[in-house]
Amino acid sequence: MSTTKRSNFAAGLRTTILLATLTGLFVVIGFTIGGAQTALLFLGLGALFNFGAYWFSDKIALKMSGAKPLSEQEAPRLYQMVRELTTRAGLPMPSLYLIPQAQPNAFATGRSPERSAVAVTQGILQLLSEDELRGVIAHELAHIRNRDVLIQSVAATIGGAITYLAYMLMWFGSDDSPLGLIGSLAMVILAPLAASIVQLAISRQREYSADATGADICGNPESLASALLRLEEGAKAVPMTHVNQASEPLYIVKPIRGGMAGLFSTHPPIEERVKRLRQMRPTIG
Repeated sequence: MSTTKRSNFAAGLRTTILLATLTGLFVVIGFTIGGAQTALLFLGLGALFNFGAYWFSDKIALKMSGAKPLSEQEAPRLYQMVRELTTRAGLPMPSLYLIPQAQPNAFATGRSPERSAVAVTQGILQLLSEDELRGVIAHELAHIRNRDVLIQSVAATIGGAITYLAYMLMWFGSDDSPLGLIGSLAMVILAPLAASIVQLAISRQREYSADATGADICGNPESLASALLRLEEGAKAVPMTHVNQASEPLYIVKPIRGGMAGLFSTHPPIEERVKRLRQMRPTIG
């Protein structure tokens, strides 16, 4: 088994465990609210949320970003590049979208390789060289091949539900004693925090895996490493306006800067990502 395949398998195993943990938290809150029957109900609700995330995650992500369809007449060179990389990756051609933002960034979405899209900002097309852009597109295609977008959508859906349901304890929790009130308050604080930590772990592991797979697709790890360094500086210099925090994990580099976004970053450090990429060997030719 190749290094990339081993990395993808390990990341997939960790993701499965973490998603199970999120679902378990969801059920625990249901049990806290109303016992075993409510826990079973919440398990069913979790499955319903997952169903919604599966079918509508791509449309929601594109709408939140303000992305518009990008035709081949508008970007013939980009289309040619994506076709070359999808051939190398063994993937169908995704739909391409343009995000009218000056910040250099990109993300992929879609519930399957056959129903996928890659969205790039206006800023990334202006900032990166063609070789660096190839690295970024390869990274996004890796997310599609690894089914990361679906995993992230499910994690975000369950995590959001956990946060909402934890606050319901303030209304349905037992307040007959001080200990009951303390328990409800603890759940309100700890359940969303635990859900956030699990989502962070899922996001960071998937980014490392997509970096490795993307470097393999484009054939040159340095293309993506150089692009990440330039994107990090570009994102710091040019803030992204009107970005929905729920879509933050999808982007290749963190679009939101400062405040709580820095404390709970879904992206691993750029320095570590670049270090790992530069330890890989080029596979071109």
